[in-house]
Amino acid sequence: MALDSLKLSDVLKDVASGVLQLPDFQRNWKWDDERIRALVATVTLDYPLGVVMALQTGGTSPFKARTLKGAEDADGTVPDLLLLDGQQRLTSLFQALHRDLPVETVDARGKDLRRWYYIDIAKAIGEPADRDDAVVSVPEDRILKSDFARKVVFDLSTTDGECAAGYFPLHLVFDTQRVNAWQQKFVSADPTNWGVWGQFVERVLNHMNAFQVPMIKLAASTTLDAVCAVFERVNTGGVPLNVFELLTATYAGNQPHFAEHGDYYRLPIQWEGIKKGLTQNHPVFGRPEADLEDGLSSSDFLQAVALVHTWERKQANPRASVSCKRRDLLNLPLSEFRRLAPRLAEAFQWVGAFLERQCIIRSADLPYRTQLVPLAAVRAVLGEETDRPGSDERITQWYWCGVLGEMYGGSTESRFTRDVEQLIGWIRGVEGVVPDTVSEAAFLDDRLNSLTTRNSAAYKGIYALLVKQGAVDWYYSDAPLNAGRLVEHNVEVRQVFSKAWVAKNYYAYSARANSIVNKTPLSFRAGRGMTGSPAVYLKSLVLESGMRAEWFDDVVATHLIDPATLHTADFEQFYENRAKQLLELVMSAMGKRTVFRDTAGW
Repeated sequence: MALDSLKLSDVLKDVASGVLQLPDFQRNWKWDDERIRALVATVTLDYPLGVVMALQTGGTSPFKARTLKGAEDADGTVPDLLLLDGQQRLTSLFQALHRDLPVETVDARGKDLRRWYYIDIAKAIGEPADRDDAVVSVPEDRILKSDFARKVVFDLSTTDGECAAGYFPLHLVFDTQRVNAWQQKFVSADPTNWGVWGQFVERVLNHMNAFQVPMIKLAASTTLDAVCAVFERVNTGGVPLNVFELLTATYAGNQPHFAEHGDYYRLPIQWEGIKKGLTQNHPVFGRPEADLEDGLSSSDFLQAVALVHTWERKQANPRASVSCKRRDLLNLPLSEFRRLAPRLAEAFQWVGAFLERQCIIRSADLPYRTQLVPLAAVRAVLGEETDRPGSDERITQWYWCGVLGEMYGGSTESRFTRDVEQLIGWIRGVEGVVPDTVSEAAFLDDRLNSLTTRNSAAYKGIYALLVKQGAVDWYYSDAPLNAGRLVEHNVEVRQVFSKAWVAKNYYAYSARANSIVNKTPLSFRAGRGMTGSPAVYLKSLVLESGMRAEWFDDVVATHLIDPATLHTADFEQFYENRAKQLLELVMSAMGKRTVFRDTAGW
């Protein structure tokens, strides 16, 4: 790493020639007019601009590069430097002080503007404190107007008009010949301008020509992980850079791929195709009409690819490790991504079908998105081995232990790697191998009392298990709920005893009204009439169903509810009875006994 001080004029020439460009992961620039004027004023006073940072390329850019906004004539040039920090400042100065075109900017409300920047010579040679007012932006036609654009104040569309107004065009500042030509017209217009021009040169132009830009230059050997970390740290005011954006630029800059295919690799387009295919078949991965990062994210997919890549590497070299940390993603070769991405896309399709069998079909009902990453990696490694007798049962047990044991609620990267290796070994029957997610999972019986919202994975898990075990809707009672009916009938978790009724009749237990114990999956149509006492609304539901009362009791029982407790509106007995049945449901899904506490008097 080196720190250089470069003349601003030289830096802007490098921008124009393409010597200094941006890595393609940099986001687009557009500073507003007021900030550009303030920045230019800073340069005219020779006040510090702040350090900028660039990465040396060594003649071969590690990323697809692009020119700064306004320097598109240099497209195709291989840059010597990639700007990591300072894009806003240098682009603003390049457009305002170097390019012979109006600057594309925005006003305070975000409305697009095209402006030229001038400096009022009379104000500029005054007090430095007035310098901000001396820098002026004018419309694209270079005519300044007042009185709601009805009166022309200055017409700067010609050099004569600029000289008459005493407004120097700042885009000429580093072009000595054009500055001299402008000066001759300015002083010939009025001999007294000689003295004014001398002061202007001393107090403004000399400052600008001598202005230095401190630049930190990172060596070309700097790792991609370090580049990513540096970029995030120096751009604390912006949106954090994610690995997908960095890989997009890295893959796009892959010269062997370009030489073979005649075009650069477009990672976002590949991801868009994969994601659309997944969401069209399985809405659990996100809404097809929504943003590509809704639901299953690009980072999730990359992590799954990295898990398979590092697992294969470990088979060849036992000293290697299975991992999906950021450095593993950044070091994932394009050739390996292209080889593995189709396998992972197919694996996630399988995961979607697996979730559907668990009666989890909507993204809002998914307990843990992160748990799908190792599951897809395992499928990609094992392929049809996961479909063999016994394999599905172990995968299902592992999945529900993760959900109901709430094992994926914290840091997940280390669990990803353990689960991939251990689940593969468990499925293949390796002696003594049981995934930590299975062996460590526990569900405390009183956890049911605190499962009150969808923020909990276990809450969503019990909801799905109730559907899976055969719950029948209380209005559309002709068949059990299934994946299709959840959407068709707008099935959601609904309270059995209403919160208001419990507060009025069982005030001491009113906090339990929000528990998953007092909720069950039912259609909007069924839930519409579930107000007041269950003993009353149940009679109405029976009449609407056309069933005999005892048959409808069988429908109620499919929700693991004792119908008698509803007929008598006994909330206390209902809660105790259903809690026991839900615990049995949880234990069955986890395939193990859970930890119990004394709940007497709950």
